[in-house]
Amino acid sequence: MSTQQTTAPAPQQSSPTLRSVAGAAYFPIAFVARFPFAMMVVGTLTLVVSARDSIALGGLNSAVVGLGSALVGPLLGAAADRIGQRPVILVSGIVNSLTLLAMAAVAFSALPDAAVLAVGFLIGASSPQIGPLSRSRLVQLILTRLPSHRRAKSLNGTMGYESAADETAFVFGPVVVGLLATTLSPAAPMIGAAVLTLLFVTAFALHPTAKVAAPTTEEPVAQAPARELFTLPVLVIVAGALGVGLFFGTVLTSLTAFLSDTGHGDSAGLVYGVMGVGSTILALSITLFPERFRLYARWLTFSSLMLAAMLAFGLAGGLTGLIAAMAVAGIGIGPTVVTLYSLAADRSPQGRSATVMTMLGSATIVGQSAASAVTGAVAESSGSQASMWLPVGAAALVVLAALVNALACRTPAGTEISAADEEVLEEARRLTELPSEHL
Repeated sequence: MSTQQTTAPAPQQSSPTLRSVAGAAYFPIAFVARFPFAMMVVGTLTLVVSARDSIALGGLNSAVVGLGSALVGPLLGAAADRIGQRPVILVSGIVNSLTLLAMAAVAFSALPDAAVLAVGFLIGASSPQIGPLSRSRLVQLILTRLPSHRRAKSLNGTMGYESAADETAFVFGPVVVGLLATTLSPAAPMIGAAVLTLLFVTAFALHPTAKVAAPTTEEPVAQAPARELFTLPVLVIVAGALGVGLFFGTVLTSLTAFLSDTGHGDSAGLVYGVMGVGSTILALSITLFPERFRLYARWLTFSSLMLAAMLAFGLAGGLTGLIAAMAVAGIGIGPTVVTLYSLAADRSPQGRSATVMTMLGSATIVGQSAASAVTGAVAESSGSQASMWLPVGAAALVVLAALVNALACRTPAGTEISAADEEVLEEARRLTELPSEHL
C-alpha cells in the first residue's frame, strides 16, 4: 500500500504596510514633534505681552516669527532635498531649542525690544517643519517599500492622516500654551517647546526612515529647475495654504477676544477645539470620498463651506452660535488641508517634494502669525465683534485660490502628477482620480 505524501502549503506572506516599514515608533514621534511648531506663534505672543506689557510688540513679534519661517523654511526644505533630512533637522532642531530658551530669558531682560524681535526671527527661521518633511518621507516610503497594489490606498490614507495630525497640533498647540502659561508661568510654553524640540525633533531626525529620502552617491540627486517652483499651479496651492494660516490665526484670536469680553474667556480653548473634532474626522475619512470627486472640486466645495461657517461665526451673538459655526468650519477645513497637500504632492517638481511641502508649511505659519497680530490689533482698537469678521476674509482667500485652481490650473485626466518614472505616475494618478478602486 502506498502512502501519498502531501506537502503543506507554505504560509502566505502578508504584504508590508506603511506602519510595518516605518516602524511602530515613527508615528507617535512625528506627531509629538509637530507641537513646538504649532506652539511657537501663540507662545511667543503670550510671553512677550506678559514680559513687556505691550500687545503691539507681542503681535509684531508673532509676525516676525512667521517672517523668519516664510523666508528660511523653504530653504531648509531645499537643503533636505539636496543632502537629506537628517542633518538639516538635527541642526535646525538644536538651534530652534536654543532660541526658544533664549526668548524665555530675553523677554524678561533689560535688552531693547529689537533683541526680542531678533530672537523671534531666529525662532521662525530655525523651526523644523516636521509636518511637511514627514509627508515627503512617508511618500518616499510608500513608493519604494510597498507593493504597487497597495500604494494608491496608502498614499491616500497617509495624506488624510498627516493633515489630521497637523490640524490636531494647530488646534491643540495653543491650548497647551494656555495651560502652561496659566498654571506655571508665561515662560513655561517656550521652555516646554524647547524640551519637546530637543527630544522629539531629534528623535525624528535620527529615526531610520530619514535614510529613505537621503540622496546616495550611487544615485545622484536629479532635481527640476528651481523656476518650476514658481509656476501658477504650485503658487496657487501656496496661496491656499496662506489662507488656511490666516484662517487659524483670525479665528483663534477673535474667538478668544470675544469670549473674554462676554465673560467666557476660560472656554476659548474648548470652543476652538470643536473645530478640531470635525476636521480630524473628515481628514481621516478622505478615502471614502467618491472617485469622481476630483481634487479641484474638493478644494472648492470645502473651502466654500469654511466661508459659510465664518459668515455664521461673524453673525453669532453667543456661545451656542459660535459652537455651531466652529463645528461646520471643522467639516470644511479638514478636507481642504488634505486636498492642498495632495495637490502639492501631485505638482511637486522632480526632486523638490520637501521644498514644496515646506513652502506650504511656511505659508501656513506666516499666515497664522500675521493674522494673530492684525486680529489682536483690530480687537483692541475696534472691539472683538469687529475682529470676528476677519475670518471671513481669510476663508474668502482660500475660496479665491480654489477658483483660480479650478479655472486655470486643471490638467487633463491622467496628467495631474509629474514623476520620474511611469509606475509612480500611474499609482499617483489612480490615487487622486480613482481612490475608490482601492478601498
